[in-house]
Amino acid sequence: MSRIGRQPISLPAGVQVKVERRQVVVEKGKVSIANPLPAGIRCAVEGGAIQFSREADNRQLRALHGLTRALVANAVKGVHEGFSRDLEIVGIGYKAQVAGRVLQLALGYSHPIEYPIPDGIEIKADKQVRLTITGADRQKVGQVAAEIRGLRPPEPYKGKGIKYVDEIIKKKAGKAGKTGAGAGAAGA
Repeated sequence: MSRIGRQPISLPAGVQVKVERRQVVVEKGKVSIANPLPAGIRCAVEGGAIQFSREADNRQLRALHGLTRALVANAVKGVHEGFSRDLEIVGIGYKAQVAGRVLQLALGYSHPIEYPIPDGIEIKADKQVRLTITGADRQKVGQVAAEIRGLRPPEPYKGKGIKYVDEIIKKKAGKAGKTGAGAGAAGA
């Protein structure tokens, strides 16, 4: 058995799970996430927990067993607590602001960039240099964060651009003449 797939998922208070037409639907209030249930994987909701099992023991079903359990566990956590990702904008004149359902970014280009915020995602701009992306769907939160970061990835010399808050940028050394290493020889 898959080590991850056989672990039960405990349901927090207020979260409902329905298995209908090869889909596992997790909902709480107005938030709902549906995950497909692959052929050969069974799902049972009993006693405040979700349990997954598989019909056969072939390689593909073993992989799908753990994957399906992980995706449904992320959906349960997403509708109950939500997921968030923090971005930091580094650079003089680089800033962001939210206007309605559009994120407006000034990233050193000749034009401002407007990024439409997808449904199910909330973005907050703190002090114009820190973005917090939140939502119930873990995959969508990560995808939006990656797309925003891709608009101006951090460059390795000064570190200017959009980076994840916990990301460490390895900086490169600039030209040797700029640091003064070869300045004495050039002046002689």
